[in-house]
Amino acid sequence: MAGITPAIFFLVIFLIIVAAAIKILREYERGAIFRLGRRIGAKGPGMIFIIPGVNKLLRITPRTVALEIPPQDVITRDNISIKVNAVISGSSRPYRRVRPRKTQPSSSLF
Repeated sequence: MAGITPAIFFLVIFLIIVAAAIKILREYERGAIFRLGRRIGAKGPGMIFIIPGVNKLLRITPRTVALEIPPQDVITRDNISIKVNAVISGSSRPYRRVRPRKTQPSSSLF
């Protein structure tokens, strides 16, 4: 056996590049395409071709999630007690905890 011929080697490399270039977005997803860090366009659902190594596809889902907050009793300034019900709606991405920055009070505020 003489080993792998150059034609077969290049065919395998070509098939790997083509497989990496095809992206499929589901009907509930949208995509933003970045080329070397700059946004070049937005795409809808379906099959999308990108340049591997140069383009990057960021999948975005527009679905929203509703989180229900348990009812709470609150007393207003004029001593009236009320019951508050609330619902938070947001994107279906994982929620991140954000740390508030430590800021110094500005002298212009006082």
